[in-house]
Amino acid sequence: MALAKYVGFSLDCDDPAALAGFYSTLLGMEVAFSSDEFVYLGEPGNGLGFVKVDKYVPPTWPDSDVPKQSHLELGVDDLESGEAAILELGATKPDFQPQPDRWRVLLDPAGHPFCISASV
Repeated sequence: MALAKYVGFSLDCDDPAALAGFYSTLLGMEVAFSSDEFVYLGEPGNGLGFVKVDKYVPPTWPDSDVPKQSHLELGVDDLESGEAAILELGATKPDFQPQPDRWRVLLDPAGHPFCISASV
C-alpha cells in the first residue's frame, strides 16, 4: 500500500502565470488552480505546477553554475516540426545538443531545460 499518491510536478519560476501559459499551450492542459504564488495545470496525478520564487535564478544548462536539477521529457510526432512549433511558443534552443538526431534540449521561457523526442 502506498503512503502517498503522485499529484504533479512543480517548477520554480519568477512568473507562474506566464510559465503556466506557455505549458498550457504546449501541452493542451487547462488551469485547475491559480493564485499569485502558484498555478496548477491539469488533474491530480497528471498535472504540472508553477511556483513563484523570489530572486529566481534560471538554470544555466549546459554550464553547471546553476544546475538544472530536473527536466521534463516530452514526445512529439516529428522532431523537426515539433521543435519549430515549440520555439514559436517562446522556448529557446541552446547551442549545445547532446544527441540532436535522437532528441533536442529546449529551454522554457523561465530557463528550465526540457527534452523533446519523436514519440514511438
